[in-house]
Amino acid sequence: MSLFTISDPHLSLGCNKPMDIFRGWDNYVGRLEENWRRLVSDDDTVVMPGDISWGMSLKESYEDLKFIHSLPGKKIISKGNHDYWWTTMKKMNDFIAGNGFSTISILHNNHYRYERYGICGSRGWIAENGEPDDAKVLAREAARLETSICSAEGEGLEPIVFLHYPPIYAATYNYSILDVLHRHDIKNVYYGHIHGSSQSYAICGERDGIMFRLVSCDYVHFEPVKIL
Repeated sequence: MSLFTISDPHLSLGCNKPMDIFRGWDNYVGRLEENWRRLVSDDDTVVMPGDISWGMSLKESYEDLKFIHSLPGKKIISKGNHDYWWTTMKKMNDFIAGNGFSTISILHNNHYRYERYGICGSRGWIAENGEPDDAKVLAREAARLETSICSAEGEGLEPIVFLHYPPIYAATYNYSILDVLHRHDIKNVYYGHIHGSSQSYAICGERDGIMFRLVSCDYVHFEPVKIL
């Protein structure tokens, strides 16, 4: 039984938003499926921190979630900035249960146990294109992350954090998120969001006692990354 992660599949099986128009994304669904089936067994768990589907609604995301469900293992998915289909926990859980997607669980203000670890996370937040931070959104995401971590700690588990946005990117620091990570002595953080040439500025390694790892699909060559 192993724990894997991979982010940003950007699936569009139910809508017309193919990613293979971008360099390096040719046959990306086929490559992801082939690698996944080669590495992941039904007893394994895969955490997917965001940008799951291009669908604009749960209905449009159906084919993408069906595809994820069909892959081996248990999947824990969280929200990315392009997951416009994301809605309330109840609606998502009802949709998942109603369609028999029993291998998919939603990470949102909660955690999931994996052996002695707690799988925790939130979308996070980042200022892009020179725009100022949205203080309200930033405070909300930091609070969601803390709620998730505290729920794991409350069960005596060691948290492993999965975020969509990177807490550190190049010389940019998201101090609200980092403060939560340091106060809870988080050791490992996995994140996505960064693609293409921007990946050269991604932080992959130790910073102030925390190991950061970028796991966007194109960065890891559409191959789930084994954590444990």
